Amino acid sequence: MAKTVSAPKSTSSKPAAKASGRPAGLFTWVAVGVVVVIVATLVIVKVVSGGPTSTNSGVWVATDATTVAQITGIPASVYNAVGVSESSAVSPPLSLKGQPALSAKLPDGTTVPEVLYVGAEYCPFCAAERWSTIAALSRFGTWTGLGNTESSSVDVYANTPSFTFLKAKFTSKYLVFRGIEEYNNVYNSASNPPYGTLMTPTKSEQAIFAKYDTSKYINMSASNDGAIPFISMGNKFLVSGASYNPGLLTGLTRTQIASNLSATSSPITKAIITSANEQTAAICTLTKQQPASVCTSPGVTAAKTLMKI
Repeated sequence: MAKTVSAPKSTSSKPAAKASGRPAGLFTWVAVGVVVVIVATLVIVKVVSGGPTSTNSGVWVATDATTVAQITGIPASVYNAVGVSESSAVSPPLSLKGQPALSAKLPDGTTVPEVLYVGAEYCPFCAAERWSTIAALSRFGTWTGLGNTESSSVDVYANTPSFTFLKAKFTSKYLVFRGIEEYNNVYNSASNPPYGTLMTPTKSEQAIFAKYDTSKYINMSASNDGAIPFISMGNKFLVSGASYNPGLLTGLTRTQIASNLSATSSPITKAIITSANEQTAAICTLTKQQPASVCTSPGVTAAKTLMKI
């Protein structure tokens, strides 16, 4: 039986930390020594620091306009130049066949596909995945209310900089996004669970999570059932765990990462953009290849070829 969202599996060495996710969706990363070399390369990239940040205090902080613009306004030329970088160990969404569609209604009553995300602010794997998910969805609509967060200071890949969906709104004529951040990032060893509750999935959302975030549908060990982040793209594509190594973001600030998202030679950019192109390709199958300017672009086409969709 799949683990519930309230008590998912942890890969952290910290005994009381819960739901830390798992290293990757569908592949085993390269040796640690190689990752260390990559990270060492990343930290010498010229970056710009500054801007508001959050701490592991549980206080919501709005993401500054410049950072939002950098992650949601990545030029098409960057997506196309990166395409699907073979040098970046990135796991694409897994195609799901023969399952009932996950859909929702727009305010005007139109039925559209739904993208469901389940994660938590303390989870470092969620922290990494949000970068590519926000970028991908920004090609189909508009984000407001994004906030700053870092992963837990006591979990693996401590303090990975990211964003929170706690107050985020996504507006699109193509799809509905539902983002659930179950817990904050404030660790309390005397509490069970050790992180404060933020959002609770509905019964239907919990059922989707419990059914699909398992080894029955995803190429992973049964011990990782219930891993986060979990994403269902219309119940046609699934993501469980981070699509790329969160260690790539180690030692960098949110501002540094965002300000280099147009640097196509950066290993970080290659990983985030490759993942975003692959998520975009999956979403395009839900939106009937709309908008055409995005879904027929070279970067997305390369992702479709890789994913055989």
